[in-house]
Amino acid sequence: RDILEDIIIKQDRSLVVYWGTATTGRPHCGYFVPVIKLAHFLRAGCTVKILLADIHGFLDNLKAPLDLVNFRAEYYRHVITALLKSVNVPIDRLEFVLGSSYQLSSKYTMDLFRLSSVVTEHDAKKAGAEVIKQVASPLLSGLLYPLMQALDEEHLGVDAQFGGVDQRKIFTLAAETLPKIGYRERAHLMNPMVPGLAGGKMSSSEPDSKIDLLDGPDVVKKKLKKAFAVPKEVDGNGIISFVEYVLLPVSALKNAGQARFVVEKREGEGEPIIYRKIESLKDDYRADKLTPQLLKSSVSAALVALLEPIQADFQASSSWQEIERKAYPPPVEEKKKKKAPKDKGSRHPGAGAGAGTGTGVVAQPDGSVRGPRKAEASVGTGVEEAMAKVDVQDKQ
Repeated sequence: RDILEDIIIKQDRSLVVYWGTATTGRPHCGYFVPVIKLAHFLRAGCTVKILLADIHGFLDNLKAPLDLVNFRAEYYRHVITALLKSVNVPIDRLEFVLGSSYQLSSKYTMDLFRLSSVVTEHDAKKAGAEVIKQVASPLLSGLLYPLMQALDEEHLGVDAQFGGVDQRKIFTLAAETLPKIGYRERAHLMNPMVPGLAGGKMSSSEPDSKIDLLDGPDVVKKKLKKAFAVPKEVDGNGIISFVEYVLLPVSALKNAGQARFVVEKREGEGEPIIYRKIESLKDDYRADKLTPQLLKSSVSAALVALLEPIQADFQASSSWQEIERKAYPPPVEEKKKKKAPKDKGSRHPGAGAGAGTGTGVVAQPDGSVRGPRKAEASVGTGVEEAMAKVDVQDKQ
């Protein structure tokens, strides 16, 4: 708070805020939560920098393979721009920054070495525990992730970092360690995490927990119909949380601050119910005046309407559609099996690795890939190839 007051009141200037997103799995409707807050920052006159964290995605258990990293970043740029436009927010003070555009410079690398000399392995692992994918045999790359996120505050030239509450341990690491290497402490702002449709965290790696931004009306309705919603129980109810943190705030952004969520009743059951505050909705749900079935159908209708302009932009943009296919390679349809030819050895012409497999990889829900070319696609065959794939020239 003291940091914000010093900038806004004493220095009398606009706040510069950054929000980073690792370009891994396909963005889903949970992205509306941070985007709405970014919209509030923009309307308040803040400068907002969005870090398309391609290197972070690569470090997090190869969720952003080098073969796909540029395509993923461009796909995220399209999606986030469309999200902000859909809630009628001006984007003239919005700036996208690609992580690899500065994180591979000599200055950043030296800062990473300096920071690693004052952060213990225990603290780095603890900081990333809620953000980095947890596996049986963790990779060293997961320890670099939180250190780089802390350094980004300095190298992006911002006053504050914004993120979900799952980032709080990384924020603490940044606040405690940046001053140790000569940089000022930044402010940290957080939004709540919206529960997934199946309970727990909404995640790209769990298809049943989320709704993709490009899911059609039938898919949206089907997923919400199957969503976890215990009658009379508000806590852990992802559908109610979505109304609270997405649908009501979006309606306020679109209607001069007037929030409203409409629950349509079936014919002959009375007039629609209009909720302007989430507590009223929660009270009715606890009292069973608002049933899970009514809630699901109303949220389905509101969400389909919310996604409509985003999907219209996608359908109207051939470049976005092309990037989507490149960023998330679909599985290749299996052809009818033919009799396998006799193995003539690896020296036989045309026997190169991956021959006949197209890209040789298929995107998984969490952003990683599988296939015969997984290793090559994920880390490259050499440093020159890796640098080329993240479009690095001479970032000194």
